[in-house]
Amino acid sequence: MAMLAGIDSGASMERILSVESVMDAASAILWPEPAHEQPVEIDDVEAARAQEYALLATLLARAPNVAMLGRIAKLRGDPSPLGVAHIDLADAAAKADAAKVEREYFNLFIGIGRGEVMPYGSYYLTGFLHERPLARLREDLTMLGIERVEGQYEPEDHAGILCEIMSGTVSGQFGTPAGSDRRLFEKHLASWLGRFFNDLEHADSADFYRSAGALGRTFMDIELEAFALPP
Repeated sequence: MAMLAGIDSGASMERILSVESVMDAASAILWPEPAHEQPVEIDDVEAARAQEYALLATLLARAPNVAMLGRIAKLRGDPSPLGVAHIDLADAAAKADAAKVEREYFNLFIGIGRGEVMPYGSYYLTGFLHERPLARLREDLTMLGIERVEGQYEPEDHAGILCEIMSGTVSGQFGTPAGSDRRLFEKHLASWLGRFFNDLEHADSADFYRSAGALGRTFMDIELEAFALPP
């Protein structure tokens, strides 16, 4: 994608900075060049949300290499559910072997024929790939000016791509109108992405990715609760 919702207002600066320390690498992977020419000022909570989505997008896009695992192993966290999920992910990264994580990623998301977990919105909502939910998502992304980048073969309803889109929208990287993140989340993520992360957390093939699934599930719960409040 050429682009390619919410941490509570009490989010601590320690939590924000802990994820930010990892996102220097993740942002370079997602956006080698800024998608939006002018820097956008956002508050600490929105910055933290964007960083969480970017971290999840990076983990779902490809298996982390040795360097990325080392960065993730440095994550810190407070006693909140999200902070504990950060700590658990850091512990898993510290113990992980990059080659084993790469095989785990293949078994979970690719497989021979198909992976154990299908990270696509259309599949979760209809039981099939490339169905109407994907078409509706593409229509909304076109209206926002978010386009598919050359060489990107995964459909836009891939969980990692959706997290990337949310990160770029929340952070201002994509220059979308205010409130776009809420509309995208409520229309295209809320109904299934939490279930996907729960399935990932409990997948038979998951070891390192069990903690990634728990982080995603916890973050989706926070987003659902935040977006349940009036704008």
